[in-house]
Amino acid sequence: MTKSLLILATASVLSAAAHAEDPAPPVPLTANVAVTTNYKYRGQDQGSLPSKAVKPAIQGGFDWTMSGFYIGNWNSSVGWLSGNSIEMDLYGGYKGDIIKDTLSYDVGALRYQYPGAAIANTTELYGALTYSFATLKYSHTVSRDYFGWGAGTYKGRGTGYLDLSANYEVVKGLTLNGHVGYTRFASELRDNTINAAGESLPNYYDYKAGVTYDLSPFVGAGTSISAAYIGANKKEWYGDVNKARFIVTLSKSL
Repeated sequence: MTKSLLILATASVLSAAAHAEDPAPPVPLTANVAVTTNYKYRGQDQGSLPSKAVKPAIQGGFDWTMSGFYIGNWNSSVGWLSGNSIEMDLYGGYKGDIIKDTLSYDVGALRYQYPGAAIANTTELYGALTYSFATLKYSHTVSRDYFGWGAGTYKGRGTGYLDLSANYEVVKGLTLNGHVGYTRFASELRDNTINAAGESLPNYYDYKAGVTYDLSPFVGAGTSISAAYIGANKKEWYGDVNKARFIVTLSKSL
């Protein structure tokens, strides 16, 4: 073998070895699945009525991300709507850094779809800021209806939801989860949605305190279990759907 051919062969071997050691590029499409003892959203039970402390739900979806842009779908079994047993969420947006690894933002749109119960379909625009382990997010309803609260007669457009969440890893694999949220209904809903006692629909707070443990070292990558105490105030108006529940969720990312 000539000297030039030997150099080329050696370079080829070294290049192949270097590429073999390079980390694989991130996969833009991921999926997730979960089973929970009770599905609460914004502090309210999403299972069948009357509400129960344990009403298991199966959940899952997928996400596609590329250069900060993302689209996704998430689904859950539900039971509070006549003629419907599933919630289908479709969303898309963009995430970016303001200060690298310290302060980031997220803007997008989210559509809640309930096949067979169009009155509950809701669309929101949202924006969020994340600093370290805390996130502040605001969601604003742009669809005519807000989860069917106006019974198709009164508009829910303009309803807002403010959400402050924190997830802090205290030791490797163990994360504390905290959240407080505030729902402010559109004035048309507040003024015209009345309960049996003649009281108008009130705005309300919801909350969550919990912990998540990473089970990856024991049962495979992407597996975790969480336990949380979740509820909302104004139970005297909303009833047991706002009652605080102890909820356990097992999840797996793929």
